[in-house]
Amino acid sequence: MISVDAVGVEFSGSTLFNNVTFNINDNDRIALMGKNGAGKSTLLKIIAGVNKPTNGKISAPKEAVIAYLPQHLLTEDDCTVFEETSKAFAKILGMKARMEELNHQLETRTDYESDAYSKIIEEVSELSEKYYSIEEVNFDAEVEKTLLGLGFVRADFTRNTSEFSGGWRMRIELAKILLQNPDLILLDEPTNHLDIESVQWLEDFLKHSAKAVMVISHDKTFVDNLTNRTIEITRGKVYDYKTNYSHYLELRKERREQQQKQFDDQAKQIAEIQQFIDRFKGTYSKTLQVQSRVKMLEKMEIVEVDEVDTSALNIKFPPAPRSGNYPVITDELSKSYGDHVVFKNVTFTIARGEKVAFVGKNGEGKSTLIKAIMNEIDYEGSLQIGHNCQIGYFAQNQAALLDEKLTVFQTVDEAAKGDIRSKIKDLLGAFMFSGDAIEKKVKVLSGGERTRLAMIKLLLQPVNLLILDEPTNHLDIKTKDILKDALRAFEGTLILVSHDRDFLDGLANKVFEFGNKRVKEHFEDINGFLRNKKMENLKEIERTAKV
Repeated sequence: MISVDAVGVEFSGSTLFNNVTFNINDNDRIALMGKNGAGKSTLLKIIAGVNKPTNGKISAPKEAVIAYLPQHLLTEDDCTVFEETSKAFAKILGMKARMEELNHQLETRTDYESDAYSKIIEEVSELSEKYYSIEEVNFDAEVEKTLLGLGFVRADFTRNTSEFSGGWRMRIELAKILLQNPDLILLDEPTNHLDIESVQWLEDFLKHSAKAVMVISHDKTFVDNLTNRTIEITRGKVYDYKTNYSHYLELRKERREQQQKQFDDQAKQIAEIQQFIDRFKGTYSKTLQVQSRVKMLEKMEIVEVDEVDTSALNIKFPPAPRSGNYPVITDELSKSYGDHVVFKNVTFTIARGEKVAFVGKNGEGKSTLIKAIMNEIDYEGSLQIGHNCQIGYFAQNQAALLDEKLTVFQTVDEAAKGDIRSKIKDLLGAFMFSGDAIEKKVKVLSGGERTRLAMIKLLLQPVNLLILDEPTNHLDIKTKDILKDALRAFEGTLILVSHDRDFLDGLANKVFEFGNKRVKEHFEDINGFLRNKKMENLKEIERTAKV
């Protein structure tokens, strides 16, 4: 059991949270929830031992292993993917090497009666007890299974880690954590850089193979499927619910309704007391009663209603001219880089008003096909963009195109036209820019902040063909809901690349599956696609078994 005992954090004289206390037990699958800035990542770092609290402490058994995956990291670039991942077993392999070294000394030394010889025997005995208590593992097989589950292919194993993007290196670090079989796994937004299949694999692994897990995630489906407990940080306090995310939302709503009733009852009581004080202040016969009520007010602990955002922000794309009937038509489309074939002979048509999802493992060509549509790369075959198409395009690198000299507010103010101009601050707030943050210069923004700002700019453009490549990374649950509502109401054509099942649910009505150098069209939503895909996999297993 790991204990968080009266932990508090202060920054520049203000309290982020205080007196946070709870225990983490075996088989706990905890979702750490709260609005952006509530202190979730800070608390995770404190439990991991990366940061120190201002007060309080974390207690854990001496042998307990706590593994932590932050939002941003870089693995070292001096070895292959397989070698880097195998470092997960460095401690065990180090124990084995040390035992072999000590046993060699025992065989070659002759000072049997010396203290040094006795100490070697003691160390060998202690190491042996630890080493042989560890379940025997085929390390290479475990590394291979985990890397494949997280989306790597065998050809990647011998490639240097420096060849991979930050997202893929995040997967390597995640693989190392999972292979260590720690007592507690701490994950900060682990699904941001994973495709749907890898998210499902991770979900299954954590549910059935991990000891205890605490996760911060804006992927509602992932959190719901994984967790059995929800801890919320709000107004510097924590609330602990022994249930998953969806049920937690219902209980939180009930809690806030009770708080509101208590707040209203107290406000009425305070008003009545104050009315009595004002009425009889200075009246000699009532002096003691007035003083008694003044003291009552001074001692009264004011009921607080936990923060909840009741503002409704409806974003509508500006009106755009009508496009042709078929915004995208491909015929025998192929793309290769040297000998590496990304996809070949891809033929499909996307009709005006359709909302389609591109899904599949990373590296199967989703973003490549979008670059072909945007005419950013050359290709073989035919690709036609329909008549009068006005394209809005969002990819992670769009953030690099922002004017660094402007402030956040100026960037949006420049792009806004019409009625939305009166709601610029509300729009910025919905995308997690509030207070002094709206006056920050773009050049000082983090990568996530730039991405959100680029998304706001796109929402203000009059387009009739919208292409979004992983738009929900760096967005919290509320912001994703605002974006999803805007996309539902969007009257044009939508092409959406996303690994977020909950975001795709109810948004895309057709799925294009990328894999094995081809693109397969599925005339169903994401839930139907996933159901059928599992059935197809089962049939493949049956066919393999019969051979």
